[in-house]
Amino acid sequence: MRILLLAQSFNSLTQRIFVELEARGHEVSVELDIHDSVTIEAVALFKPDVVVAPFLKRAIPEAVWRNCLCLIVHPGICGDRGPSALDWAILDQQKTWGVTVLEAIAEMDAGPVWAWAEFQMRPATKSSLYRREVTEAATQALLDALRRYEGGLGPLPNDGPGAVARPGAWRPLCRQSDRAIDWKRDDTRTVLTRIASADGSPGIRDHILGRDVYLHDAHPATGLAGVPGALLATSGPAVARATVDGAVWIGHLRDPAGPYPFKLPATRVLGEMLVGLPEIAGDSDEGYREIVYEERAGVGYLFFSFLNGAMGTDACIRLAAAYEAALRRPTKVVVLAGGSDFWSNGMDLNAIEAAQSPADCSWRNINAIDDLAEAIIRTDSHLTVAALQGNAGAGGVFLARAADAVWLRESVVLSPHYKDMGNLYGSEFWTYLLPRHAGEERAAKIMSARLPMGAAEAVSLGLADARFGWGAADFLAIVRARAEALASAPDWMARLAAKNRSRAADEAAKPLQAYRSEELQRMHANFYGFDPSYHIARSNFVRRVPKSRTPVTIARHRDKRLAVRWRNAS
Repeated sequence: MRILLLAQSFNSLTQRIFVELEARGHEVSVELDIHDSVTIEAVALFKPDVVVAPFLKRAIPEAVWRNCLCLIVHPGICGDRGPSALDWAILDQQKTWGVTVLEAIAEMDAGPVWAWAEFQMRPATKSSLYRREVTEAATQALLDALRRYEGGLGPLPNDGPGAVARPGAWRPLCRQSDRAIDWKRDDTRTVLTRIASADGSPGIRDHILGRDVYLHDAHPATGLAGVPGALLATSGPAVARATVDGAVWIGHLRDPAGPYPFKLPATRVLGEMLVGLPEIAGDSDEGYREIVYEERAGVGYLFFSFLNGAMGTDACIRLAAAYEAALRRPTKVVVLAGGSDFWSNGMDLNAIEAAQSPADCSWRNINAIDDLAEAIIRTDSHLTVAALQGNAGAGGVFLARAADAVWLRESVVLSPHYKDMGNLYGSEFWTYLLPRHAGEERAAKIMSARLPMGAAEAVSLGLADARFGWGAADFLAIVRARAEALASAPDWMARLAAKNRSRAADEAAKPLQAYRSEELQRMHANFYGFDPSYHIARSNFVRRVPKSRTPVTIARHRDKRLAVRWRNAS
């Protein structure tokens, strides 16, 4: 089928659906929801069999849904209606929730149901549930709906055999007053639940030391307590605030009235206002732990979870130090396991945008990531594995490829390109790693396509070596079994020796430093050159400036090279 994805943005769910539909042989194009006239034009150009809306904040034009089947992916159970479905599910502490695929009609969220899927809720943020459980359920339900359409079955019946139950109800927009925190009365669980319901958007509006800010990235502060509402300590980017029965770490804040109205480390936003608070080490049990090391059966596991996968200069330096410490342990394999939602998305664009000199901050950041990538590539004492539980993008993809093996969870989506960020050239030794694993022709294709890819395609192209496990727990269990088998294998020494011989041959042919210098020369021009494209694209991305058009790389119906193909196919 020919399927047009209509979305507010090309977010994680839209990317996953794009990947799944393409893998099943459908012709897929994307139009961002910019204006009704643009949507109508896109439908006229592409002539889709079905329009799918994975992520919309407003209604599809009547001129579209009256003339083409439009399927809405709603993150709520059957019968649930309204713009804050997942927010309310978290606040109400629902045990199970779901996703419904319904047909667009004049009344919002009230059309015939084509498919639905349920999932178990877990104590997590809205953004984490959206990326994992909602995305999995939405993909399953949409594929079910499309199978019904292809089979000529139509929507599910409202009554009689096979009728769909509608236990949900209309819920209004969740307001700040619906989830406001009362620090003098609320316990830790309540505070975490309320922040989770708005993380990552819009955040919980709160008042700290005379400033109105939005709270994000909250975690229990084990072992801390104090006067409810008081600030107790700092740890890395986070500040601890007391509840009635303990405390929470708040990792990031957003100050809408400040010059940088996007998420930044809480300690950065509050700055000198925190002078005098005790500082707790991030690697202690009581601290805000972004990096965790575990060891078992000859394998060291390095978990790192940075907000939205952004790895700033400090994060890279700390992770490199943790990696070097892991190499000093009496183990044989090191697994870089990332976080549950993201492995890495490369540079911390928010921190760069808020820097006094974004060019200088970008330069320090890319060099810090390169230092980490080089340390992984040059490791001669261990076998290394990058195990991706969550998605990776830009430099994070190539940082993972620096390991000897890359293992992906089946549902992971990779975005292995830089060019959408103002034609950024990229580093992390991609000019060495990508041709080495994918070949020159495939490497060129990957870097020019600017498209997301699923685990199966990534393995077929050499960006990864294996894919397995749909759930996070299943994936990690298999990772542990495989890694420990590597460590105990009788040919471990032979594998290590072969790896080191291969690295030595590559170094003799062209030193790593040469690749790095060539890449950084191009990056220096991106940061400091006359073309401001990178700085404009980064600022627009961080500040969420709406796009004025859909990139032609995903809006294939607007690619003039394909215009004849669309006309002939219709």
